[in-house]
Amino acid sequence: MSAPNNSYDPVEVASLHPDAVARMRDDALAAIAGAADLDALKAVRVAHVGDRSPLALANREIGALPPAAKSDAGRRVGGARREVSEAVQARQAELEAERDARVLVEEAVDVTLPWDRGQRGARHPITTVAERMADIFVAMGFEVAEGPEVEAEWYNFDALNFLPDHPARSMQDTFFVAGADGAESGLVMRTHTSPVQVRALLDRELPVYVISPGKTFRTDELDATHSPVFHQVEGLVVDEGITLGHLRGAIDAFVLGMFGERLKTRFRPSYFPFTEPSAEVDMECFACRGASVGDPDRPCRTCSSEGWIEIGGCGVVNPKVLTAAGVDTGRYSGWAFGLGVERTLMFAHGVRDMHDMVEGDVRFTAAFGSEI
Repeated sequence: MSAPNNSYDPVEVASLHPDAVARMRDDALAAIAGAADLDALKAVRVAHVGDRSPLALANREIGALPPAAKSDAGRRVGGARREVSEAVQARQAELEAERDARVLVEEAVDVTLPWDRGQRGARHPITTVAERMADIFVAMGFEVAEGPEVEAEWYNFDALNFLPDHPARSMQDTFFVAGADGAESGLVMRTHTSPVQVRALLDRELPVYVISPGKTFRTDELDATHSPVFHQVEGLVVDEGITLGHLRGAIDAFVLGMFGERLKTRFRPSYFPFTEPSAEVDMECFACRGASVGDPDRPCRTCSSEGWIEIGGCGVVNPKVLTAAGVDTGRYSGWAFGLGVERTLMFAHGVRDMHDMVEGDVRFTAAFGSEI
């Protein structure tokens, strides 16, 4: 049996040569010193301290050495690894201290600033405009009536003389509420506040003078002038001897109360299933008073140089609607109107884009003050 090779020189293993170990140590120390932040130091730690680092691989070679050579190689490699590990810990402490100092500066809060200067909220202008519109009619003797936003089709369509094949009852305009297992429920998200008028005729003693402000829903895309959720103020009068003259007077009083000046109004023939005859209501442009019509040198953005602004629809209540509500059409007659709250807000305050009303930016609502 041959004797053990006690004269084996570990320097013959290239990775254990003193110069090689010193080079690996120096490379690691240089990389650690050059790490600019904690993320970079993490990458250096993996490269020079991890299980696949040069010094770790060199340490594995020690096990193949003869006993007499292991001690010297172990001290040499172990010392280099210890220096590298200590350098990593020291550099990490430096970088963490730099990070903490930077955070203290960048995220500092001046606790001496006035505490009472936070931005205050405000009621949404749609709410205040709707209430102002309703108040104008309440001053004329109307009562405010309310109803559910999820409404039965009978109130929303049938009682208002919408025939079963009317286009407004299609999925293009109306949000239908699905019943159990997808079956028809007979419910819709109300497309106007007119169902409140039907409920008022059924629940109240005649004569009826009601105003019904509220939220309505239609399948419109959100753009500068349309929204799938919008607000209306509708009015209904049913009494003996009611004429279109009374309606015209109420509209003129509304324009005066809302815009603060006597602006002309006009009716244009139109069609609504629940009124006959029906009309669109136009108001004289409050910005140009018609002066921009036919004058290219004086264009008006408010009315597009047409001189008139459409503000709503109206008409004499269709006898079929009165009959559906159990009203004696031989004795009573009435009229109704509908005004858009968003449209009124746009006209009264120069709002150009519907997005401003629905995006919830407090800077938009705060501009209207804290009116209550």
